[in-house]
Amino acid sequence: MKNIKRKVVCYGEILWDNLPTGKKPGGAPMNVAYHLNQLGIESSLISKVGNDKNGEELLAFIETKGLSKKYCQIDETYPTSTVEVLIGDDNEVKYEIVKPVAWDFIEENEEISTLTKNADAFVFGSLATRNATSYNTLLSLLDKATYKVFDVNLRAPHYSESGIADLLYKSDLLKLNIHELNLITSWFFSNCKTEWEKIENLQNKFGISEIVVTKGSSGATYYTKNEQYNYPAYKVIVNDTIGSGDSFLAAFLLKKLAHADINDTLSYAAALGAYVTMHSGACPEYKPNDLNYFIWKTELATINHLYT
Repeated sequence: MKNIKRKVVCYGEILWDNLPTGKKPGGAPMNVAYHLNQLGIESSLISKVGNDKNGEELLAFIETKGLSKKYCQIDETYPTSTVEVLIGDDNEVKYEIVKPVAWDFIEENEEISTLTKNADAFVFGSLATRNATSYNTLLSLLDKATYKVFDVNLRAPHYSESGIADLLYKSDLLKLNIHELNLITSWFFSNCKTEWEKIENLQNKFGISEIVVTKGSSGATYYTKNEQYNYPAYKVIVNDTIGSGDSFLAAFLLKKLAHADINDTLSYAAALGAYVTMHSGACPEYKPNDLNYFIWKTELATINHLYT
């Protein structure tokens, strides 16, 4: 697929995930930026690291992956973020997120303001709302962004209902998992029985044009006003689920910005999400052709199963 030169900006945390197998770079905004870059979209990351070895290594990592460190600030007071990652027997992931850290103190300047204004999409999460400095910077940038993509990432106790509500009001596209959908709608609505009712209430209250709900092994659903599109999950052997939602969003945006058919968009997003779960960590090495081969092989296996 030929890409028009699109630009996406991702805002928020950059960190080290301390996994049982060792440390790996992470943070949802960085993961999304990484996968967009792997897929051929020019992506920039607005974040902050500490003036320490972990920070140096993170900046070196993103440069080796083709991402610019230009918009990653350096904090002289607070350390680079680290997260303890615990993976259960059922592949469920739990996070212990240290605070305060450098990305809690992202500051606005003319460079990142201009970057945001000129981007085709601005991706942000909920974790960066936990500190007033980064939160206020985010709110200011959202007023400058053209297409605002809210990638919900609820990690208790690092969010508030009021903070999430403020971001929902500013969102054009909302991406969240089924558990986050159930939790968020329970805050604002008392009588939602079906998923459709929850979505409809969110759209009406907050004015959100598009909502994507990811459901793990049950696939994903895309909602616009009065329409919904479902897509099943790819069946794979899961190594871990870290970053699968981030990769899903990156692939979704690639197709969305190219004005692809929504079923093709969901299929491609589901494929990358599944591909990432087969590997360790949120940012495995791959090229677009690796993903295309995975899709072809999976579809071929499905066809063979149908006719045997």
